[in-house]
Amino acid sequence: MGRWQEDLLNLLVSPEHDSESIFIKIQNAVRDLGFEYVSFGLQLPYPVTRPKILLLDNYPDAWRQRYAEQQHMLNDPTVINGRISTKPMIWSDETFAANLALWSDVQDFGISTGWAQSSLMIDGSASLLSLSRSSGQLTASELEAKEIQMRWLVQVAHVALSRALKAEEVNLAVRLTPRERAVLQWAADGKSSQDIADILSLSKSAVDFHFKNVFEKLQAPNKTAAVARAALLGLLT
Repeated sequence: MGRWQEDLLNLLVSPEHDSESIFIKIQNAVRDLGFEYVSFGLQLPYPVTRPKILLLDNYPDAWRQRYAEQQHMLNDPTVINGRISTKPMIWSDETFAANLALWSDVQDFGISTGWAQSSLMIDGSASLLSLSRSSGQLTASELEAKEIQMRWLVQVAHVALSRALKAEEVNLAVRLTPRERAVLQWAADGKSSQDIADILSLSKSAVDFHFKNVFEKLQAPNKTAAVARAALLGLLT
């Protein structure tokens, strides 16, 4: 087993890594596979009406700026396909037929070859790993030799990076006290404020106070929304 494979395997068994250090190891693996650039996009399952997207990549700044200015993500065929299918996609004229402007921009920036695959999770989150380079087409023989490793890299990236990014997102956005977590957990079991007060030996006003703080932290209008948001954030376990 290659050194980069051992490093990636360690990411799965040792979750104490930040997203930046994980991405560096992903980049090393990508280079060993013969690609220059890598991007990882994670679509979180919240907010439900407009899920947040987190991006990591090593593209040139000029390309990032161009992609954002043209709002290419809205009509990027690799992103659109990745939201509904985990089948790998090779970049080609056919792939980008629905968005020739993006394909033209990609080529103008010297990126001629690419491959992408997504991972879709039952909690509503999804990720897309894209590998690309400035020269050398992805031939059938190269793909046959490397696709198992590329697909494995997709899964490692999803598990390790999504775990790290979600944890960082929660740490930045929400810090619940033990009591706030407890009232939410009982609310998730269908208990009323009075029920929770009796269970935790608190006054109902104290329980309502904790809920008020929870609503503010989670930016939720009521208990149902707070429980749903907390569940998606992994705050109930």
